[in-house]
Amino acid sequence: MKIFLVGFMGSGKSYIGRLLAAKMGLQFVDLDSIIESTEETKIVQIFVNEGETYFRQIESQILRGVRKWNNMVVATGGGAPCFHNSMDWMNENGLTIYLKATAELLLSRLKNESEHRPILGGRTDLDLLDFIKSKIVERSPFYSKATLTIEQETDGEHIVEEIINALYERLHSN
Repeated sequence: MKIFLVGFMGSGKSYIGRLLAAKMGLQFVDLDSIIESTEETKIVQIFVNEGETYFRQIESQILRGVRKWNNMVVATGGGAPCFHNSMDWMNENGLTIYLKATAELLLSRLKNESEHRPILGGRTDLDLLDFIKSKIVERSPFYSKATLTIEQETDGEHIVEEIINALYERLHSN
């Protein structure tokens, strides 16, 4: 079983992914961590030094490299599903789960993250909220292709239980 978690930055893909993998006895893989390890630099530096086009190509290649692995939960980058037909590829090679969060919830999680996420830097809360809203609209056609959508209104433990229940129901309805 391969589970791909998709969603906007700050939606908890890595956090939820670790909890879900542990609960299900699966391996956890963070796509961004693999990219940083492979490229031997931080994603921020890849964007600065090589640009987004290069980053998206590497991201797509590394994502497709997980095809040979099994029994894992993969936390993807927020933009990963939106490039190189990656959302379709993930749907063909595993189960996709969209961790959907409101722009306001994402703002509360991201407003102090500009040091680690330069794309957010130099923005007021209102500017950041507008940015998040516009990006969610832009990425929605990709995220909406996910097998399951989990609306985030509670903490990680409850979300993991909700995912496991949804997977159980899906498994037993087929």
